[in-house]
Amino acid sequence: MTDHDFNFEAQPGLPAPLPRGENILWQGKPETAQLARDAFKIRWITGYLVVLALGQAAFAFVEGGAVYALARGLPYLALAILAFTVIYGLAWMQARAAIYTITSSRVILRIGAALPITYTIPYSCVSSAALATEGVSGSGSLAMKTNGNMRLSYAVLWPHARPWHIATPEPTFRSIANAAQVARILSDAAEAKINEPQVESVQRPHHQLAAAE
Repeated sequence: MTDHDFNFEAQPGLPAPLPRGENILWQGKPETAQLARDAFKIRWITGYLVVLALGQAAFAFVEGGAVYALARGLPYLALAILAFTVIYGLAWMQARAAIYTITSSRVILRIGAALPITYTIPYSCVSSAALATEGVSGSGSLAMKTNGNMRLSYAVLWPHARPWHIATPEPTFRSIANAAQVARILSDAAEAKINEPQVESVQRPHHQLAAAE
């Protein structure tokens, strides 16, 4: 939990105003339908329940005809519809609550439907990123591997985490549109920040300062 969890946001997705010289390069959030498919496995769960309903109806039809099949299959079909509704609702809440931000200095994930939490990840803590896209739609997910300088919880990050990377969680922009373009923005920003020339602060003697003036 961060120090900003219960603060009002200075700007959507940001826990505090950006310092001078830092700019927002991109902001976005998950697409609900894709998040429901990828993270919540809505197709697998409802598909299984529909197949179960059809199977029960088929057995009942053999035993007692169409009326018996309808009576046996309808409860399972209703369960499949209920499961779809609940899962899609959970995905919608997670997508609505999340805001992903790329700035010129860091990545920010504001996530959490019940209890919002903000993760700020400087580029110095990102060792690599992995992009996974969905067919021709251009949407996909962008996972960031950290270099061990951050303590992250998979349970707190989920579903905004790379699947199955539990021991070393990878914060992920999940189910975003134009994922390849977002990856390019992240790559360019991180490279520019890491290769940014560092200005060394030199304490000049007072008499030199006076002479320079």
